[in-house]
Amino acid sequence: MGVSEEAIDEFQELIDQIEEPLKKTFERVHQGYLRENLSRFLKARDWNVCKAHTMLLECLRWRVDNEIDSILSKPIVPTELYRDVRDSQLIGMSGYTKEGLPVFAIGVGLSTFDKASVHYYVQSHIQINEYRDRVLLPSVSKKNGRPITTCVKVLDMTGLKLSALSQIKLVTIISTIDDLNYPEKTNTYYVVNAPYIFSACWKVVKPLLQERTRLKVHVLSGCGKDELLKIMDYTSLPHFCRRGSSGSSHHAQIVDCFSIDHPFHQQLYNYVKHHYETKGQAEPAKQGSFHVGFPEPEAERVEIAKTIESELHKFERYNGLPKPFNDRKSSHETLSDEGP
Repeated sequence: MGVSEEAIDEFQELIDQIEEPLKKTFERVHQGYLRENLSRFLKARDWNVCKAHTMLLECLRWRVDNEIDSILSKPIVPTELYRDVRDSQLIGMSGYTKEGLPVFAIGVGLSTFDKASVHYYVQSHIQINEYRDRVLLPSVSKKNGRPITTCVKVLDMTGLKLSALSQIKLVTIISTIDDLNYPEKTNTYYVVNAPYIFSACWKVVKPLLQERTRLKVHVLSGCGKDELLKIMDYTSLPHFCRRGSSGSSHHAQIVDCFSIDHPFHQQLYNYVKHHYETKGQAEPAKQGSFHVGFPEPEAERVEIAKTIESELHKFERYNGLPKPFNDRKSSHETLSDEGP
């Protein structure tokens, strides 16, 4: 369904009536792009104004109850712990598409989530979301002279194996937070370096997804370089997509966009640290993690998690994986809505 200006108008009238502090936290959400953000919640609820209104109110209450507006002044300390989180929760920003959308890279297969408590991983994920929405997107919108409110994500499946079974609960928590509180923030997902185990899981998960969700993700051949270069410059390719390059300029040292030393993570960490220090403290003291309430996953998400878990158990029983999947030709198909 296309954009309905009438639905947005009706939704805006309802939202204009909300009380403080919900109105204040919503300003943090829309960053001046009110109608574009109302449209996100409408899309997530198939343009049903009543359902979108309920969804947005629940999101705003979640933000207030969990003090999400202040999460960008809550650094993960000490730095060694933040480094451990970055080494085990592989996510980064590699650049921008030709249309100006931020390109986020996610190491699905090699993320282990085994060096900190679940609360630190959730805190880190929400901080990246908030930095994207409150700093990066407003900046790139201003630079391009038009609203840019979404990003693209490149999901690297390198190393995906049966041990992923132990990560399903945490990934489900993070995905649910995104589904309910950051809906429609990802324009397209690109899956690269996909092994056979991904193909098998995808076949059983795909029928469970809504068409709107399925159409978002493209499963690319191999590292996906050739396809991704159609929408972004070489310098914006995630490091895991740069295999097989030729030419002297392509032999320069490739920066791992997951690393804490990557400019994106340095800028994010310095931003959070600065906002902590402006509260009057010179150096972040050791603190507990920023605990966030975990929303109950929707029925679709629960069913997907159970299906993936069942499929992985089948592989576990068969003791091994068949031949790699990424030798296949590119197929433009689709994965999950928001997250990991």
